[in-house]
Amino acid sequence: MTTTNAAGATTVDRDATTPFTVLVVDDEPNIRRALGLILRGEGYAMVEAANAAEASAALAECATPVDLVILDLLLPDLGGLAWLGKLRQDELNRHIPVIVVSGHASGEEAAAAIKLGACDFFEKPLNRERVLHSVGRALEAATLTRQLAALSAERSGREEMIGNTAVMQRLHREIERVAPTKATVLITGPSGTGKELVARAIHRLSPRVHKPFVKVNCAAIPRDLIESALFGHERGAFTGAESRKRGLFEQAHGATLFLDEIGDMDLAAQAKVLRVLQSGELSRVGSEHTLHVDVRLLAATNKELEREAAAGRFREDLYFRLNVFPIRSPTLEERVEDVPLLADAFLRAFCDENGLKPKHIDPEVYLALKRRHYPGNVRELKNVVERAIILAGDTVTVADLPEDPHADPFDETPHAWPTASMAAAEDAGPRAAGELPRLSLRELREQSERRHIVATLSEFDWNVSRAAAALGVERTNLHKKIRAYGIRRGES
Repeated sequence: MTTTNAAGATTVDRDATTPFTVLVVDDEPNIRRALGLILRGEGYAMVEAANAAEASAALAECATPVDLVILDLLLPDLGGLAWLGKLRQDELNRHIPVIVVSGHASGEEAAAAIKLGACDFFEKPLNRERVLHSVGRALEAATLTRQLAALSAERSGREEMIGNTAVMQRLHREIERVAPTKATVLITGPSGTGKELVARAIHRLSPRVHKPFVKVNCAAIPRDLIESALFGHERGAFTGAESRKRGLFEQAHGATLFLDEIGDMDLAAQAKVLRVLQSGELSRVGSEHTLHVDVRLLAATNKELEREAAAGRFREDLYFRLNVFPIRSPTLEERVEDVPLLADAFLRAFCDENGLKPKHIDPEVYLALKRRHYPGNVRELKNVVERAIILAGDTVTVADLPEDPHADPFDETPHAWPTASMAAAEDAGPRAAGELPRLSLRELREQSERRHIVATLSEFDWNVSRAAAALGVERTNLHKKIRAYGIRRGES
């Protein structure tokens, strides 16, 4: 099954040998016993809870993910509707389907439960066939929904990781070689180059493809919470730890764990990650009990970890453990010939996602896109293409592209020509001594403006940002003036 939690963890469908787990929440022991006989008799695993507090604890502590909840609407500590509302606000478990059951509920309560996302409702006393039919239908629907989400995510990942350049072909070969192994992989490269796509491709081609792909962004989790997120915690381990919680390493047991931006991880957490890599052992925060996990670890960073280790900001021993099989995700500058393929893919995806009529890209746009600078790499190219699509009519033209904020205004591009009026003035030829030049006010203003811009740029050693500040204009506006007037670096 495919779900995404608050930490960005994603799981795929279970293998066929793992039974579905049903959490039964009911304060009547006889009802729990009866449902246990029905469900276990059909091969389901069952977890019991007598009230809302036990139900919440069961979700946090259950050794396997809960696939379905059967919920009594009349609970002693918190109403079933209130607990269902809390469940739907829980990023980690909100996807779990819920069947509500009661012997005294009104039609209004049943309707309210359905409105909160319950997938079915049945009354007591229990009917075996009715229970099994409802459970089977709920699990089948949830499984199909999540499989479709998984296929969609996989398709999206394949489309974004495209390219025919030599550097991309080499990247695909490296992925294909390392994916079937258990080796730890360190994926490096600047932001926006698709490091997560590389990790997902490795998982997709590995023997663990039918197990979870669990992702966590180390830079997005506060330092005081990273250990709890990765290794879990015991109840009472710290303020706010109201119940036991399984960490992401436990959730990824038998599967793949992707630690994105690992260069931003706290040194104390790094030591624990090293221990897991060396021995497969971990301890939850607040526990002395040792757990054993089997995890395929993939890590990514945009930092140079060797330099970070030399500066004492990253553990050297962990760096060597991670760097078993390094893969570098190439910059867009290294694969500029892939730009047209990527632009076409982004155009199709954007039009599909937003219900727009298919558009076309003028061939001149491809040339313009290939000439641009992309410090943000593929992510920046995607933003440029999507903005152009929004502005364009049926065809995306060069005029729809945003200005390149990273361009060198002194590049001799085809657009860096003097304005027509200035060219006419320069072609007017010499005039007799004492004769005033026959210039229009516009021509005179442009000549004066051009001289003033050149003088200011020269004063600030041709630093566009400082010159723009001195002139009281935006840097982008000064870029436009420089191109319009055909100003070259160093002229006076």
